[in-house]
Amino acid sequence: MTVANEAAAIKNFINGKWVSATGNEVQDVINPATGMKIAAVPISTAEDVDQAAKAAAQAFKSWKLMPVPKRARILFKYHHLLSENHAELAKLIVSENGKAYKEAYGEVQRGIECVEFAAGAPSLMMGESLSGIAEEMDSEMFRYPLGAVGGITPFNFPMMVPLWMFPLAVACGNTFVLKPSERTPLLSNKLAEMFTEAGAPDGVLNIVHGSHDVVNGLLEHPDIKAISFVGSQPVAKYVYEKAAAKGKRVQALSGAKNHHVVMPDADFDKAAQHIVSSAFGSAGQRCMACSAVVVVGNGDQFMQTLKQKADDLVMGNGLDEEVLLTPVIRDTHLNKVMGYIEKGIEEGAALLRDGRRDIENQTEGYFLGATIFDKVTPEMTLAKDEIFAPVLSVLRAENLDEGLEYIRKSRYGNGATIYTKDAQAIRTFREEADAGMLGINVGVPATMAFFPFSGWKDSFYGDLHVNGKDGVNFYTRKKMITSRFDF
Repeated sequence: MTVANEAAAIKNFINGKWVSATGNEVQDVINPATGMKIAAVPISTAEDVDQAAKAAAQAFKSWKLMPVPKRARILFKYHHLLSENHAELAKLIVSENGKAYKEAYGEVQRGIECVEFAAGAPSLMMGESLSGIAEEMDSEMFRYPLGAVGGITPFNFPMMVPLWMFPLAVACGNTFVLKPSERTPLLSNKLAEMFTEAGAPDGVLNIVHGSHDVVNGLLEHPDIKAISFVGSQPVAKYVYEKAAAKGKRVQALSGAKNHHVVMPDADFDKAAQHIVSSAFGSAGQRCMACSAVVVVGNGDQFMQTLKQKADDLVMGNGLDEEVLLTPVIRDTHLNKVMGYIEKGIEEGAALLRDGRRDIENQTEGYFLGATIFDKVTPEMTLAKDEIFAPVLSVLRAENLDEGLEYIRKSRYGNGATIYTKDAQAIRTFREEADAGMLGINVGVPATMAFFPFSGWKDSFYGDLHVNGKDGVNFYTRKKMITSRFDF
């Protein structure tokens, strides 16, 4: 591994070499379950970004000429290496992100599936043609890559989100500069090491670690033709506006407030189990987590079941196979979440389960027990803000229409789910729910790699989403050829 000693200083990966950042500033990488330092990540400068962007631009000159099937073979080899190291990659995620091993193992699988999709490059890159558009005239469309492109990824999915981006980008003939979260840099370096082992030429994938200067460097650099981003809503909006103003193509995935509607005919036991796993798995730190439940009708029986399921959760280090509830990423975030809990109490929500009691004797790590507020109203802060933590808000509704109105009022539109056996309710929900990814009796309605991750409203800035045909269109531009044969 690149980081044989986990306490070692991490380096950038530029033009096929591990290089030190030009600046002197570093930041500790912390295991959230223990609060212990496991590595030090450099806070790189615009100069480092310039080196990586130029390396990517230079590599593009030859990479774009490589036959598409040869690019696909490298990705097939990469897929094989990732699969061989599935367990190791999952453990690395647990150490720097803190999520449960089972969740991390699933994340690795989702990342591998993205590479699997990208390895279909010969089919994905196909154009279109039509003979006889006029007398003795034909027309054809070919796809071409954009050039050097960039990706900015978050801490909560350190493997899956980078693999949403660079495998498809390079399959389409682009080269890539990745800026991973400074909180979870180890996994990205491992991905780069394995991509090189798979046969990727120097400069096709580059990694620059850091913070604001690296982000701004990618947004401003003239050699970077497109930006993919996943992160918080304010930063997503900033990335979109700044990169678009520079003429770059942008896809920026941002925050969420996902509502799960529980109808009176639902199987309360199954619905509660799905909701608890969705809301509290990965400590609620995922953009498809259930963060608001809408209980239709008299929901007291359901609330008892929900609380019991939350009481039964095991909290602790993600390496323990019984654990589902793991720490949030940092102490600063934990303090922010504590403020949200106090705000909920002040605004009149009923605190059904106080997760702060679960950590009264906690001596290490950044933990918070499952926290549930009942009788939350749409005007409350709990109902409006993305908290990104194991804090669940429950709203009461008299009927499905009222529940759908709650979803419409949200500024976010990533996902929503309904639990019911009623076919008419399902169809109404499918047609009227104001979100881009819907679940029917499904706790986390995230899409597979061959479909777009289709957030709406303030959950997405741009036109073309990640993954699927949208991803192919994002990373390619089209050239039209019109031919005449009676000349």
